[in-house]
Amino acid sequence: MAAVAAMLGLILPGAHGQTSPTKANEPLRVAIARLVHGHVFGFLQHYASSSEIEIVGIAEPDQSLASRVAEQYKLNKNLLYADLDEMLDKTHPQAVLTYTNTFDHKKVVEICARHKVDLMMEKPLAASLADARAIEKAARESGIRVVVNYETTWYASDRAAFDLLHEKAIGDLRKFVARDGHKGPKEIGVGPEFLSWLTDPKLNGAGALFDFGCYGADIVTWLLDNERPLTVTAVTQQIKPQVYPRVDDEATIVLTYPKAQAIVQASWDWPFDVKDIQVYGATGYVKTVQRDRISVRCAGDREASEVAAKPIPSPDDDPIAYLRAVVLDGKTPDGPSSLETNMIVMEILDAARESAATGKTIRLGARR
Repeated sequence: MAAVAAMLGLILPGAHGQTSPTKANEPLRVAIARLVHGHVFGFLQHYASSSEIEIVGIAEPDQSLASRVAEQYKLNKNLLYADLDEMLDKTHPQAVLTYTNTFDHKKVVEICARHKVDLMMEKPLAASLADARAIEKAARESGIRVVVNYETTWYASDRAAFDLLHEKAIGDLRKFVARDGHKGPKEIGVGPEFLSWLTDPKLNGAGALFDFGCYGADIVTWLLDNERPLTVTAVTQQIKPQVYPRVDDEATIVLTYPKAQAIVQASWDWPFDVKDIQVYGATGYVKTVQRDRISVRCAGDREASEVAAKPIPSPDDDPIAYLRAVVLDGKTPDGPSSLETNMIVMEILDAARESAATGKTIRLGARR
């Protein structure tokens, strides 16, 4: 294990790592498209007063919601607009942060494409594969960059698992297991605007299947260097139909590859918050332990060792630092955040929804 740690820069117990210094640059001028995705509040709490960005406009047609948010985070109400097109015309941001429902991602990308503005959206990319293809077309024709933000992209533990696999420390991938979810959006107390569309099959694409199934689909696609699965099989359930009568709250997706299998477990029924992966290679395994530790067992090890993962160097350790690098420094979006990876994620999710509805295994090659 010590040799593996040295090779990959993992931090053994008692060791310490350092991150790369943040590059000093002018603030990135950003605009916000809507306020109905609850993750916007985490963004405002951490970045509204940051020197890394300058918020130049907020497009939110619900003026009551916009006013409440402006008051809560002490934002100038002159920043508020009812229409995204008008805001972009008047403010000319360098990037747009998208906090709409998932169904509206396509509309926002098409508007940003007309204005030649890069954007970052919350996962998943779209509510359907058809919308994802429209997003891809708009981005390609306009030349804008589309970044998809997953919380797990910034986990040092996930990056360490990727490195161990690609350095062949555990051999080629044989089995992958992802577990993502929580007690349920209503149970954890998400806001009414967020809850209303999360539980709408049109606006969210599904329930837990899309909300949390996208994480595992994204990570395994990244681990396998954007290899498409051969088949997708999914089962969904409504464990709590009295709470979520219109969408699934429990989902399992099984993906097959020529020499590997992936199991993606997505749930609004966990007893506590869960976001972890298990990566089993031909000669060893790595399991993530929260966001910054991993458990590793390689060939010859008598037992697994738990170690801290090496911190991810900037700008790949933070969504805003990453977006700044894309917009200001010309970094090409790659890995879990990239449009290319997320097009495959959407193939998986769309097929999973079809599989769950029909009870059939879907072969991706037949759907192209």
